[in-house]
Amino acid sequence: MKLSKFKFNLPQELIASYPAEHRDESRLMVIHRKTGEIEHKVFKDMLQYFSDKDTFIFNDTYVFPARLYGNKEKTGAKIEVFLLRELNEELRLWDVLVDPARKIRIGNKLYFGENDSMVAEVIDNTTSRGRTLRFLYDGPHDEFKSTLYELGEMPIPSYIERKATTLDIERYQTIFAKNEGAVIAPAAGLHFSRELMKRLEIKGCKFAFITIHSGLGNFRDIDVEDLTKHKMDSEQVLIDEDAVKMVNKAKDDNKEICAVGTSVIRAIESTVTTGGRLKEFDGWTNKFIFPPYDFSVATRLITNFHMPLSVMLMQTTAFGGYDLIMDAYKQAVVDKYRFGMYGDAMLIL
Repeated sequence: MKLSKFKFNLPQELIASYPAEHRDESRLMVIHRKTGEIEHKVFKDMLQYFSDKDTFIFNDTYVFPARLYGNKEKTGAKIEVFLLRELNEELRLWDVLVDPARKIRIGNKLYFGENDSMVAEVIDNTTSRGRTLRFLYDGPHDEFKSTLYELGEMPIPSYIERKATTLDIERYQTIFAKNEGAVIAPAAGLHFSRELMKRLEIKGCKFAFITIHSGLGNFRDIDVEDLTKHKMDSEQVLIDEDAVKMVNKAKDDNKEICAVGTSVIRAIESTVTTGGRLKEFDGWTNKFIFPPYDFSVATRLITNFHMPLSVMLMQTTAFGGYDLIMDAYKQAVVDKYRFGMYGDAMLIL
């Protein structure tokens, strides 16, 4: 499978800059793999496709305000710092991306906030853009994290051509977000409102929660035409005993298992046994899924409409079938569906 097969023309105006007014009222394209039929619905209409004991797998990661703006010492040059993950709690070490990278050297100090309330020192250059920062803060760790996050913005994707606002604090987060660690929201999960979750629960549907701390590797450009040569960045995954029991029970009972998001698909396919059963996992995965691929656990997928050439689009076509999904994308462009993190959704049956 070649990279160029995932290119399509996406007008800029179809990339959603803001979420729908209500979480569960985005548009929903429903794709029937067996017949090729395509239906056009509102997201909360997805209720009609599920019944008692059908099981959803959600990603309960919590997105932290990872984008900071600071100034370089002496020159005052403006620097954007993107927090990736905390490396050492005691030493206040963080793995970050900096932009523009060419201006930052080991030993440089960066100042953040009014009155330079937070200071960091560059102590390592790990990649052309990556750095390790040591934040110079003497207070307790909880106080440090609180101060750091007050300075940060929610890390909405760069293709959303605006700055993050207070709206994003709530809406760039699922209602069931719990475990901190992601810098990318699980987009498919953003459509679920409390009311919709309650209605699914009343229907008898089951909810399994796993944790995938999605990173910027999802948005990184693929620079090889032969997809077998692409290397995904690793993402942290946690699947506990409760989720395993619930999913495997649904599988044993021949119930539908719906993965909510491509992050969930990647995680469960990284941890499945040779017998096609989910197992407990606490580690990292760099699994890259593209067509053709045989899925072992999920029977359905909810996902958003993704960018051209993206790994999320590749995973979606692997699940739904390349020709069917690419045809659906062409139809979505004609019908002016909204694309991207805040865009509309697709349910593949």
